[in-house]
Amino acid sequence: MAKHLVETLVDDLDGTEADETVSFGIDGRQFEIDLSAEHASELRDLFAPFVRAARRAGGRSAQKRSHRANSNATGKSKEKNAIIRAWAMQNGFSVWERGRLPSAVLTAYENRDNAAADQPESASAELPTLITEEKSKRRNRSRATIDA
Repeated sequence: MAKHLVETLVDDLDGTEADETVSFGIDGRQFEIDLSAEHASELRDLFAPFVRAARRAGGRSAQKRSHRANSNATGKSKEKNAIIRAWAMQNGFSVWERGRLPSAVLTAYENRDNAAADQPESASAELPTLITEEKSKRRNRSRATIDA
């Protein structure tokens, strides 16, 4: 059986089909917005007088920075994350197969030895389930679960 998945980029302003993702920054914060060609042009026209009067800050583009950040990952950290992810699933947490582990899961994992000494064996079943909602309406990620 074959599957054909279609990912549609949706304009964040009006819900129509978007043509591009526009990145911009202000007050030290970076933003991305999916826009149709018309809305992207409007945004660029609004920014144009400010961009002409401004000076560039920093020497690297956002793409180069994000690529560099991803290249720092080591095999050891990937292995450790896999171990933490497996532990989280076995202890009632709901986590994604990939991506950043929630701080609540990392804290619980780091404190697992202390919690085990203070609690009865059935305590692991009482750990709170971490539920994460999908952050993007355009991207679907599968969650890994282990049936106990």
